[in-house]
Amino acid sequence: MTAWQTIALRYGHGSLEFPVPATAELLDIREPPASVTRETFRQGLAEILPTSLPAGPVAIVVADKTRLCAYPLVLPWLLALLEERGATPDRIVFYIAYGNHAPQSEAESLAAYGPTFGQYRFVQHCSTDPKLFVELGTTRRGTPVRVRRELLEASLILTVGAISHHYFAGFGGGRKLLFPGLGEQQAIYANHRLFLDTQQRSLAAGCRPGRLAGNPLAEDLAEIHRLLPPYLSIHGLPDSSGQIAAFRFGRTYEDFLRICREHDHHFQAGIDRQFDLVLASAGGYPKDINMIQTHKALDNGAAFVRDGGTLLLLAECQDGIGSDTFLPYFSMGGWDSAFDQLARHYSGNGGTALAMMAKTGRINIALVTALDQNLCARIGVTRLDTMQAAQLLTKGKQRVAVIRNSSMLIR
Repeated sequence: MTAWQTIALRYGHGSLEFPVPATAELLDIREPPASVTRETFRQGLAEILPTSLPAGPVAIVVADKTRLCAYPLVLPWLLALLEERGATPDRIVFYIAYGNHAPQSEAESLAAYGPTFGQYRFVQHCSTDPKLFVELGTTRRGTPVRVRRELLEASLILTVGAISHHYFAGFGGGRKLLFPGLGEQQAIYANHRLFLDTQQRSLAAGCRPGRLAGNPLAEDLAEIHRLLPPYLSIHGLPDSSGQIAAFRFGRTYEDFLRICREHDHHFQAGIDRQFDLVLASAGGYPKDINMIQTHKALDNGAAFVRDGGTLLLLAECQDGIGSDTFLPYFSMGGWDSAFDQLARHYSGNGGTALAMMAKTGRINIALVTALDQNLCARIGVTRLDTMQAAQLLTKGKQRVAVIRNSSMLIR
């Protein structure tokens, strides 16, 4: 007789419980030790900051609500040290690195950044206004490097963001805060188009989470980095719940690579085996705030599922799809038509749509979600309620794995 256990997994702002076989394998991260204190933060930052800041604007680049980095806690620590070293409040400007993401509301920004949002100037980046940008050159792969003009006028640039795996760029955070975070729309699309292998008519094989070498899109970002003005980076290393466990500080691209290796150590499962059924949580809010963010968890979880197997993912998606440019690709008549359209004119979340199609063509995907059932069917997934999900978990003999935070664990 099969023995069972109950497991609770995050869903939106809460959690859901499900029965799983006692033999189910729990796939989890190697928890990084917590070391976030005001003293450790100030010490690390003091080592990279000039002892006396030059005159001129100070640009602080932060991520949006989908990539939180303990901002309400650490921004006051950062500002205090900057002001001690000569940066008056009127010189300090924050830039929200949306890339091509939709802007946040005032309430969402206040929740993301805390009281600092009401005390300092925050610029909500817009990628579509050509007057905002200066072109710094073109990469060997043809990406025009267009970033906000204010970056070249700043006497100091600081990026503050959490490091993460990214399903086609290899890693998120760090360098991505300046570009694509503060990039121009068509330049961003030129870089993202490298996700497509037009000769093989497939997604580029090297574009995988955790991979930088041999990843054409990541290598293009590395070349872009060399064209950007100098900047200092504050990297947040998250724990399994998405809270920041530690901060790392850097001046160079090598510092970025170092935090990537550390992140890999904690967030790469390093197993070859796959499973008949994987029960996974996207990680709760904000990892499952919408379908575009959820896709990263879905992509990670799918890698642990055998061909023809099933991924059962918990993802509330309270904000719906999260993009106006994702769904249209599912009405183009299939993979070939969608691929041809993107190859001709890359835009929006077309690459995400193609990646979704690739997964639904290989495995079965079921979601416990607030998304509408017809919308789920349109993108090739099955919507289940909690009772139906429980029935799926107790059906037959299956090799089962459980992932507590699929947005953060890669195979």
